[in-house]
Amino acid sequence: MSYQTRSQQPVPSAWPAFERLFGFRNELDRLFEPFAELTRSSQLLRVWNPAIDLYEDKESLIVKAELPGMKKEDIDVSLHDGALSISGERKNERKFPEGETQRSERFVGRFQRSVTLPSPVSADQVTAQYKDGVLTITLPKTEEAKPKQIEVNIG
Repeated sequence: MSYQTRSQQPVPSAWPAFERLFGFRNELDRLFEPFAELTRSSQLLRVWNPAIDLYEDKESLIVKAELPGMKKEDIDVSLHDGALSISGERKNERKFPEGETQRSERFVGRFQRSVTLPSPVSADQVTAQYKDGVLTITLPKTEEAKPKQIEVNIG
């Protein structure tokens, strides 16, 4: 004899507490429904800050920032009072002017990202390279900030 059992989802009305919870959720969904399209498509509510990594070795600080799809002339890097700032603008590209956009999730517009540096750097020796969507900034430490080996004398 073979028996088969089927898994069944619980019916909300079987538990009055869940029925009230589902009713409350439905009411909230209806309340915020007019704002749903606005939050999905509005550039005003979208903010983008590029991801950055900060590395340190004996000689320098290295900052890597992800800036995919940008042109190097749209990126600005500045150093002021021990803080590195990366800013720029990702421009909207209209590759399909005759078609209608069905979904748009990539951020366009201005951004700015600043990070306080943990050590003093030589501003006149800072270099920046942009390759494959990654900006790499090398900030050589000042001589005072570099670790020093101190010899111990006996006697």
